[in-house]
Amino acid sequence: MKTRLLADPIRYSRMTTSELRESFLIASLHQPGGIQMEYVDLDRAIVGMAAPLAQPLTLQSDEVLRAAYFTERRELGVLNIGGKGSITVGDSPHTLNNLDCLYIGRGNPKITFASEDPSRPAIFYLLSYLAHASHPTTLVRKEDAKPAELGSIETANKRTIYKYIFLDGTKSCQLVMGVTHLHSGCVWNTMPPHTHMRRSEIYMYFNLAPEARVFHLMGPGDATRHIVMRNHDVAVSPGWSIHAGAGTSAYSFCWGMGGENQDYADMDAVPIEGLQ
Repeated sequence: MKTRLLADPIRYSRMTTSELRESFLIASLHQPGGIQMEYVDLDRAIVGMAAPLAQPLTLQSDEVLRAAYFTERRELGVLNIGGKGSITVGDSPHTLNNLDCLYIGRGNPKITFASEDPSRPAIFYLLSYLAHASHPTTLVRKEDAKPAELGSIETANKRTIYKYIFLDGTKSCQLVMGVTHLHSGCVWNTMPPHTHMRRSEIYMYFNLAPEARVFHLMGPGDATRHIVMRNHDVAVSPGWSIHAGAGTSAYSFCWGMGGENQDYADMDAVPIEGLQ
């Protein structure tokens, strides 16, 4: 498991494009037939993907964690962005269709991922934070996630937000997780932008064609930079940074947060007219 150390806002102002990408962009997590993960020092998050083919994959701990098993002191959110698959937690199997999400609480020693059809494999996106208590493993179907409509066609940001793991829904210690889908013809996400010093946020972009790109905006509102993102790329956003962007076509992204609280509305707005 690679460890990623993020830059602070002082170093950020002097970074080159390649240095920005090295610090805040996580790429190449999708490796068919394997599990890839990175440990991020920001709120001690772990980001990964499990992509089983013909054989199931078992989630292992890593020496970085100094834990007997992965969820010994952690909770885990898993979003299926591929074909139909299953996650077995202990002796209990859970079938996940595309865009279903599974919350796995602290204290589950054995977790296994499988695809129903290797020709249309599941792709499980993993996001994990430290947990101080145990909450029940809970499956959230896409159709049961709480939707909210935001934006408009006129401003090219009409989008539907689905909340899977959040304060008034599936219980967790600090993990908050959901998905945003841009409507056809719309490209802007999270506009107007915001920051939230009490929580960090992680974006995983998906449903992009191979040639499509998203220009992810980051940094303080008066000193923004951008990172060019491809399908399945992940952007790590510290509390002092906005997290917004525009794509060359419509797309989706999974947003996840951990930190001081689970209040989805806890945001510090950055007015568009103040962006630089």
